[in-house]
Amino acid sequence: MKLLNVPVIDISPFRKGTAQDKQEVVARLVDQACRDIGFPVISGHGVAPDLIERTRAVSRAFFDLPAQRKLKVARPAVDVTRGYTGVNEESLARSRDPEAYGSDLNESLMIGPVDPPDPAYANAPAAGKHFAPNIWPEDLPELQAVYTAYYREMGKLAEELMRIFALALGLPEHYFDDKVDRHISRLRVRNYPAQKEAPQPGQIRAGAHSDYGSLTILYAEDKPGGLQVCNANGDWVDVPIRPGCYIVNIGDLMARWSNDNWVSTLHRVVNPPAGAGAESRRQSLVFFHNPNYDAEIANLMPSQAAKYAPTTSGEHLRSLYVKTQNA
Repeated sequence: MKLLNVPVIDISPFRKGTAQDKQEVVARLVDQACRDIGFPVISGHGVAPDLIERTRAVSRAFFDLPAQRKLKVARPAVDVTRGYTGVNEESLARSRDPEAYGSDLNESLMIGPVDPPDPAYANAPAAGKHFAPNIWPEDLPELQAVYTAYYREMGKLAEELMRIFALALGLPEHYFDDKVDRHISRLRVRNYPAQKEAPQPGQIRAGAHSDYGSLTILYAEDKPGGLQVCNANGDWVDVPIRPGCYIVNIGDLMARWSNDNWVSTLHRVVNPPAGAGAESRRQSLVFFHNPNYDAEIANLMPSQAAKYAPTTSGEHLRSLYVKTQNA
């Protein structure tokens, strides 16, 4: 039977167990989750709780700054995924439906790679702006060190998850290693302010969309107005928020890589109940993992006819950034 709700999977046997544990205890469960609903929640990931809390705290301090100070680090262009984006400046739903109504009720701060590769690779024409410099707020100097440490830790976790994915897809464990060693991932922290006035009809915190890349690693708060996914029956179901756990989902690129054996699932962030007040403020730490820009994205299922022409990670992402203007 298909999973209709998001499962919780302990990945510590992959990190500490035997080859059999990796395959039968973790990879098998991850494969089912990615085939059925595209969203596992993971425990046993090994990320230090103190680092998570410091990242949450410094992010809250940034979003508490006056608007004019946040705008000092405003996103410079639609194809440069860096800097601050304000409330009502995006509509994620338009990535699927150009006619979708309403802009999203959140603001965000975004960075990219903190350890760029050699200049010849980073500055090659095919690199585009994937290694554009980060924009750091002078008003909050401690943020750079915390975000840098968190970005690096998420890169390590993503590499481990890609090894789990490899086994789940019937590939050698280290198949993806040389395809993600110069990844073009983004850390985007989203703040969903408490709603002091009623949203416009049809307007929610984040419209229904799928993610673009290989996988997303999300640390969310258990607050009113949270994340929902659309399951195989077409029903919207809440994603469980477990203390210390990460929500993981695959994106369009990984679905394409798997020849659609895995699903990049529609998800959204709904509004809190009317009158929820200050307690409905919600913050999410979101790491969008993307392979090296020159990694070939082609059918990994040799027994199946390819549904898509080969492309590269960089081209796939760049086309979506420009098309939707909401990276």
